[in-house]
Amino acid sequence: MTQREKPDAGAAKAPLDFIAAALRRAREAAGLSLTELALRAGVAKSTLSQLEAGRGNPSLETLWALCTTLGLPFSQLLDPPRTPVQVIRAGEGATVASSRADYRATLLSACPPGARRDLYRIEAEPGTSRDSAAHSPGVVEHVLLSSGRALAGPSDEPVELHPGDFVTYPADQPHVFEALEPATRALLASDHY
Repeated sequence: MTQREKPDAGAAKAPLDFIAAALRRAREAAGLSLTELALRAGVAKSTLSQLEAGRGNPSLETLWALCTTLGLPFSQLLDPPRTPVQVIRAGEGATVASSRADYRATLLSACPPGARRDLYRIEAEPGTSRDSAAHSPGVVEHVLLSSGRALAGPSDEPVELHPGDFVTYPADQPHVFEALEPATRALLASDHY
């Protein structure tokens, strides 16, 4: 491994450590107690306490609820400080799983301060869809399907995608991603305006 390929020391920390620190910072900046944030997000106080302690196994839905309540881009929970050259190999990266579907999202790139774009690698299997509630006003998602077949877009009018297909849709309304074939993979970009 060359010097350029060596990860920074922070990259070796578990994703839960970054999630814990980011949640604590955002909650304190918002002036909320554990009890108040848990209540507003619809999350058990014990779950939030465990997350801030770097323990537990948070679902995608739990983390989204906390981010929405705090007005925090989801990527800020998963994106540790990085060196100028960054390589994320297949199967690596901070991944969060859904508790309601066979669906995992891996943050690939968060926008630098002042910009609002997040990239995720999506891995999904048929069986259940990933139904998402509306995100903050103005959020737009872009999906590029790399393998498999999927339905993606607004919940009331999803589009069937095949490898190489790309769709853009407003994510400030309910939307869905549903794998129609095994080993469905995609790149999802989320723009926050």
